[in-house]
Amino acid sequence: MTTQLFKSSNRGTADFGWLKANYSFSFANYFNPNSIQFGMLRVLNDDTIAGGMGFGTHPHENMEIITIPLEGALKHRDSMDNEGTISYGEVQVMSAGTGIQHSEVNANAAEQLKLLQLWIFPDTENVKPRYEQKAFDLENHLNSFVTIVTPKDSNDGNALWIHQKAFLNLGVFESGNINYKINFPENGVYLFLIEGQIEVDNQTLTAKDAIGITDCDAIEIKIVAKAKILIIEVPTK
Repeated sequence: MTTQLFKSSNRGTADFGWLKANYSFSFANYFNPNSIQFGMLRVLNDDTIAGGMGFGTHPHENMEIITIPLEGALKHRDSMDNEGTISYGEVQVMSAGTGIQHSEVNANAAEQLKLLQLWIFPDTENVKPRYEQKAFDLENHLNSFVTIVTPKDSNDGNALWIHQKAFLNLGVFESGNINYKINFPENGVYLFLIEGQIEVDNQTLTAKDAIGITDCDAIEIKIVAKAKILIIEVPTK
């Protein structure tokens, strides 16, 4: 097993007043030559957006975009005529493909919105753009991972899917040791700790720390304090 620990305090940051952003990888005006991407995972942004504020209409293409609200609700509108709100407990997927335009705004004028947004390179370019969102009940699946995203050909209808051999899992764990099994030998895992404290490979992670893991077929995670964990399994080549 090969691991690399990424402390939350070493992430890139930006403060625009209405937006406070933390960048796990080089993004916008933040550039770190040692942190461009992890395999096919290109972006992991941890954003706090003020009430009623957000991102105006902007384009994307040839990227799989996954949005996970952590607190509050996001109002979405796109060029495929999708319009609605994504709330805590839901996950949104967009395959940008040949091109899409969308806007993202805090749906609540009085309360802040916290979210994670991930960009994953697709394994097939120039596909027809698509949009999907789905609710997942983590609280009723304590101490186990809930699969929220899979590749299309591995999807059983219970999760969202993207054009990549990637798997995303969320879980809330109270105590004990847990294991995560890698789905494809060529994949690695970028584990992002949303809340709590855990140990992986004798390294301690606290809230918003991450660890990149390659060259293994399974990962053992020790829960030190109640934790919410995001597993991002992606091809590393």
